[in-house]
Amino acid sequence: MESHVARVVGDPPRLTDEDLERLDRELETADAVDVVRWAVRTFGRRLSLAASMQDAVLIDIATRVDPAIDVVFIDTGYHFPETLGTLEAVRRHYGIEPRVLQVPRSDPPLWKTDPVNCCSAAKVQQLERALQGRLAWMSGLRRADSAARATAPIVARDRRGLVKVNPLATWTDLQVADYIVRWNVPYNPLLDRGYLSIGCAPCTRPVRDGEHKRSGRWPGIGKTECGLHL
Repeated sequence: MESHVARVVGDPPRLTDEDLERLDRELETADAVDVVRWAVRTFGRRLSLAASMQDAVLIDIATRVDPAIDVVFIDTGYHFPETLGTLEAVRRHYGIEPRVLQVPRSDPPLWKTDPVNCCSAAKVQQLERALQGRLAWMSGLRRADSAARATAPIVARDRRGLVKVNPLATWTDLQVADYIVRWNVPYNPLLDRGYLSIGCAPCTRPVRDGEHKRSGRWPGIGKTECGLHL
């Protein structure tokens, strides 16, 4: 791994698609901390971490590598109180100040009038703002989340042309749970109440026995992704 990690001096490297394909293969079996270390050393201050505050596993790993990592949270205005409480817990636990982007409120709420496109008009636009001037970003996306994410790469180019890094892509639910317990990582208490994938309150419900863990997101409208990871 160390052969592919270089401290940023001047402008970060402009990686070709071939470079990213090679790195994705090489990082497939790497520890998450090594993936984060590569991203931090490669992109420096032009790297961000997008967090949903479902849990702080990736934040925990990233702040161990770089305590000054840029953590971004999009406040849609419709989060559960528990999600905002997790944001505060992260602030206290790690002594960091996440960069919170507020989504402008609409009347009537867009989730009522156009639930299919609400996320793209809210979350996606704010992520575009957050990533201005960045070359890369990290997320906690995992292959175990859903069938649509089953082939998620460790590193690839996103639709913006930025490098997208998923250090936890290969992690199982058990690995996440074990890490939370082992390192006393803050997590959203809704997870203990059957909310196995947590989004905005109006569009999230607990998962019933026998359902997939993302079945509680956007129930009844056939939507499976908010658009941040497309």
